[in-house]
Amino acid sequence: DPRHAEVARANVARAGVADSVEVRVGPALETLPVLEEEGFGPADLVFIDANKDAYPEYFDWSLRLSRPGTLIVADNVVRGGAVLDPSASDELVLGTRRFNERVAEEGRVVATEIQTVGSKGYDGFALVLVAR
Repeated sequence: DPRHAEVARANVARAGVADSVEVRVGPALETLPVLEEEGFGPADLVFIDANKDAYPEYFDWSLRLSRPGTLIVADNVVRGGAVLDPSASDELVLGTRRFNERVAEEGRVVATEIQTVGSKGYDGFALVLVAR
């Protein structure tokens, strides 16, 4: 979303790191292959906070663009506890659940999830370390 990109650029400038940060706008699943083609990587830190139904694909791309020692942080992975509800049918919940399953199956990583509670209710984030 171009509006979000402008907010990001303003925050990056306010942090004083505008010279070392590039904000790209576009669908991530189209942008990530371009980064790979351009030789980007490996990343030290990956932050995933986008459309939840594509979280498993973002995780796969995060692994492709990382190395041992890379930290992957994924936001909104608890979804108010809905990811544990077997009757949940919301695509955002199902995508998040598939992400969690994908992380659990991936032998190259160690991970934990931390529940958060705040004005938006409760949710959480995943910390995924690429170990090998």
